Parts: sequence; C-alpha cells; structure tokens
Amino acid sequence: MEKQNLPNATTSLVLGILSLVTCICYGIIGLPLGIIAFILGHKATVKYKQNPEEYNSVGNATAGKITGIIGIILNTLFILVIVWVFYKIGLDALQDPALLEQRVNEVFGQ
Repeated sequence: MEKQNLPNATTSLVLGILSLVTCICYGIIGLPLGIIAFILGHKATVKYKQNPEEYNSVGNATAGKITGIIGIILNTLFILVIVWVFYKIGLDALQDPALLEQRVNEVFGQ
C-alpha cells in the first residue's frame, strides 16, 4: 500500500509561512493565518498519529504548526506594540503634526 500525503499538511505550512511574512501588516492578516495554520497542522498531526502507516509528510504538518505558533506570537506582540504606541501618543495627536512630533519625542526619549 502506497502512503498518501497528509491532508492539510502543506496548507498548514504555507499558511504558517505567510503568517510570518505578513506579521508587519499590523497583525491583522498574519494573526488569523497563524491560527489557521496551527489548527490545520494540529489536526494533520493527530490524523497521522492515528494511522502513521497510511500517511507521509508529517514534517510539513509539524513545521506548519510551529510556524503558526511563531506567527501567532509575533503578530500578537506587534498588535500590542501598536496599541501601546497609540495609547502613549493619543489619537488627538494624529490630527496635529506638532503635537504628534512632541509626543513621539516624549515616548522615545528624544
């Protein structure tokens, strides 16, 4: 019997990589991709553990799971940094360039 590819293993890996690449998009794109990559990778590894003789490419599923976790962490950190910066600078400063420059200098200690 020939082994078949593990369903969603490659998809999980691709989504995990995309999650890492898109983490600079304010976390909005990368965070859902990371979550989906982790879920698909986890489901694929569970399926592999149930019938290891039927499937190959468990490495892609594991890598997809790991890149999904890293993507979730990086995107969450990026979102938290963005929220912190908006909290420190304030939304009112976005309307006034002089006030924005003053608050950015205060936040970053210049």
